[in-house]
Amino acid sequence: MTPNMIPRAYRDVSVARVDRPDDLRRLFLGREAYRRTRFLVVRDDEGGTSLLRVEKESDEPLFSPIKTVEVLARPEECAYVLAPEADTAVPSTLARIALSRAPGVRAVVVEGLYGHVSFIVNPDPLRLAVQEVVPPEPPKLLDQVRRLLEVAEDLPPIVPVADTVTFEKLALQAPAECYLLPCSGSGVTVADVPTAYLDRRPELRSWVMLGCARSREIHEWFYGERAATVEICPRLRARDPRVPTLTKCCLLEDRIEYADRLVVVPWGATLAQVRTALEHLARGWEPSWQPV
Repeated sequence: MTPNMIPRAYRDVSVARVDRPDDLRRLFLGREAYRRTRFLVVRDDEGGTSLLRVEKESDEPLFSPIKTVEVLARPEECAYVLAPEADTAVPSTLARIALSRAPGVRAVVVEGLYGHVSFIVNPDPLRLAVQEVVPPEPPKLLDQVRRLLEVAEDLPPIVPVADTVTFEKLALQAPAECYLLPCSGSGVTVADVPTAYLDRRPELRSWVMLGCARSREIHEWFYGERAATVEICPRLRARDPRVPTLTKCCLLEDRIEYADRLVVVPWGATLAQVRTALEHLARGWEPSWQPV
């Protein structure tokens, strides 16, 4: 069966209650259903949930008899999850809830915000690696992706996975008596070691800079020399080329770069730029997913 099977709209989904889940085809064949109903979530008195796809004799009148019934999932392979904070119109939200609240279950029905009910069958979302440095926590780019996916009704199911490294860990590559960071606004410090910030143009000291190509350029502009540097640019970190990856680079001031399964946005990217990146990655992945 198709992975990530999700209805086009939750108003295509109706909920019915029965005593027992026996012979659901016989029970619903010939029964009238609302013109928009294409799927039935069937709750039974034994606590189980079944999922049916139905076809009516006509979609024209307000109600029409059901002429075919397909059982998509029986109680033993279906979970019903209450998630009142979740917008069930968003594919990524359905996938996230399925993986976190009902792992391993083939069909997951979610009752969410406004009491709306929808489902996902065979959840298999795109796992998107988001490469960042922390702090801040959460990392800005990862937070932007999460916020966009909370409202992206037109994107396939995507689950962002943090691929981060801390400044503390980077500093371990070059122990020093003082570290220079690119920006005081980041709030980054290195425990028990004096920290200076390049954007404050401090007096030149013998330091190790936790920075990138742009930081090196600025340092040379300020002081006439390059600094010993530990590279922090996320795009230069090793990655699995098989995994779709989103990252950022401050050398990209107003453009987005695309490579095989890799998208790089500017440091400080807008939500619109991050949305464009997600659309590109979704098109490149394009699983056998389509709202049904």
